[in-house]
Amino acid sequence: MKKAGSFVLMLAAVALVVLCGCGVSYAAAPFHIGVMTGTVSQQEDELRGAEKLMEIYGDEAHGGMVKHVTYPDNFMQEMETTISQIVGLADDPKMKVIIASTAVPGTTEAFRRVKEKRPDILCLAGNSQEDPGVISSVADLTVNANDIYRGYLLPVAAKKMGAKNFVHISFPRHMSYELLSRRRNIMEATCKDIGVNFHFETAPDPVSDVGVAGAQQFILEKVPAWLEKYGKETAFFCTNDAQTEPLIRQIVNYGGYFVEPDYASPLMGYPGALGLDLTAEKGNFPEIVKKIEEVIKQKGASGRLGTWVYSHPYVVTAGLGELGKRVVEGKAKLTVEDFIAACKGITPGIKVNGSRYTDVSTGVERTNYIMVYQDTYVFGKGYLGMTEIEVPKKYLSIK
Repeated sequence: MKKAGSFVLMLAAVALVVLCGCGVSYAAAPFHIGVMTGTVSQQEDELRGAEKLMEIYGDEAHGGMVKHVTYPDNFMQEMETTISQIVGLADDPKMKVIIASTAVPGTTEAFRRVKEKRPDILCLAGNSQEDPGVISSVADLTVNANDIYRGYLLPVAAKKMGAKNFVHISFPRHMSYELLSRRRNIMEATCKDIGVNFHFETAPDPVSDVGVAGAQQFILEKVPAWLEKYGKETAFFCTNDAQTEPLIRQIVNYGGYFVEPDYASPLMGYPGALGLDLTAEKGNFPEIVKKIEEVIKQKGASGRLGTWVYSHPYVVTAGLGELGKRVVEGKAKLTVEDFIAACKGITPGIKVNGSRYTDVSTGVERTNYIMVYQDTYVFGKGYLGMTEIEVPKKYLSIK
């Protein structure tokens, strides 16, 4: 009888594991957190952030805390789908936090509708594609990358790495964007002040007639010529993701410095430039960095290329999830300090800093809109300590 009873209990335990998925069972969560990310093809990094949250707190479908949905790949033409995905999360009576990992167009309207029927739900946004004044009108907190601070920090990091020249590569369409143009101007002013020569080089726009292939070929051909022109003590930065891979490849092969990608992630440019398959390491950013570093050392490029260790969209997704949970539990508030603490809690070893967003035209500081950045990690050298550097206020007023 004892054996029979034990067998029945064992079967029950196995059934519970199968039903709960992933070999882990979760007690019924006291509340739910809804997370909307892009798909693998649109924005894999933030999707991995949602998976991290589900790994820790469980999938809502199996009694856990996190419910994950995605916005459409064609989000500009399918705005109503985005809105319905977000608003649909509020139909769950246990829903207490909704996160839009990338606040694509339609997020503000979706949050407005959520607040109308469920004002108790925290609406948190990451990497907003809507203007700060728009998303801040309804989101409880928005978190973006601090590209204003990076306008100062990137040239300073380049000098720390050994560069005497800083080449900014872009094209008219990107320079028509206020934030990118402002960052470029801050870079130029910083270079002048710290004794680094600033240069601007125009590259073809990938959306022009030359296409992505033509724009990448231009970089492949031009980097050796630029190194001949400016010397090997030159750091390069480009505003276009498609041009990052050929830029990294040529810097590894011919010399020069690369502080970090515009889209600051070890997955931006490095896998393709180095011919790496990182499938086994997906979502494990310390291991991804380790594998990239091994190849860079083998190629004799140590100390010349860098990145943020954790992808920014991954950090924002996981960090907002952790912060939202802590706020609902009464353990945190929607502040810069508590967001950073949440990031450190869910991504061990991360070096991150941030500040509230200030409108350069009005001088008004938005308490519910924060800008964050990570320390630069140089392959074969380590962290540069950029999060410990205070950015002089005079650069923040440059337009």
